[in-house]
Amino acid sequence: MWWEILLVKQTGQIIDGKQKLIELSVADPAAIETQVASLHQKKQTQVMMVVGEGTVFLLLLLYGIYKVVQSHRKELALTNQQKNFFLSITHELKTPIAATKLQLQTLQKYKLDEAKQSELLANALKETERLNSLIDNVLLASRLESGEFTFRKQKTNISELLENLLLRYYKPQLQANEIKTAIEKDIFLNIDENVFPSVITNLVDNALKYSFAEKNIHISLKRENSEIIFSVADTGCGVNEKDSKKIFTRFYRAGNEETRSAKGTGLGLYITDYITKNHQGEITVKQNVPKGSIFEIRFYAS
Repeated sequence: MWWEILLVKQTGQIIDGKQKLIELSVADPAAIETQVASLHQKKQTQVMMVVGEGTVFLLLLLYGIYKVVQSHRKELALTNQQKNFFLSITHELKTPIAATKLQLQTLQKYKLDEAKQSELLANALKETERLNSLIDNVLLASRLESGEFTFRKQKTNISELLENLLLRYYKPQLQANEIKTAIEKDIFLNIDENVFPSVITNLVDNALKYSFAEKNIHISLKRENSEIIFSVADTGCGVNEKDSKKIFTRFYRAGNEETRSAKGTGLGLYITDYITKNHQGEITVKQNVPKGSIFEIRFYAS
């Protein structure tokens, strides 16, 4: 602001100098008064212009500083999220590899009965599927982010698709009554069968992952007027309002210690949201009663 004050001061000095010249060169008092009044009017106008322009410049400068700081904070937050992602992905990759290695080493080292061998092989296969799912998520997220992925949709019976997926990946939980379903028959939707299953498995995996005590998960698929509604409800730790606005962001994970202890990369819900939007759908999360969360996706039926 110092230059603004300096300009105002210099303008005043110039006007005062011109006033003295007028008083010395003009003999008529009325003419002197008129010209002096005109000079003071010009002075006031110039001062207002300097102050106005200076204020606008200062506001623009402050806004620029604010945007730079805001951008820096966003970059810092993204860097931290990426750092957490790499730490998480390293752990997530090592865990199934170590578990599978242990199962195979046990089979190699000991002479076990057929039932025990089958159990160890089933466990090893389960860990392998988990590793495959994790790698698929990472690769899919990379392709979606780069814009290289093209959705190839066709009319599909998603009621059958949902039932088959649940039987394939969650049969033990269904048998243990940890997962309950209400699936309306013969609901069709134009989907990409290669990626749409990720929407289902990501939501069900999260419901299981964040239900730390008793698992009580309800999966629903129904038609309501012109919409198809798919929902996954659990009675786990839930999602607070602050996190509910960010959980669909790439790499983001809820910040409380209970959820931090659960495994994850921060990609699942980002992928789910991206695929949902490209199938003309919208995903929302709300609180379950008395506890837990409900993830609901609404598709506009064609």
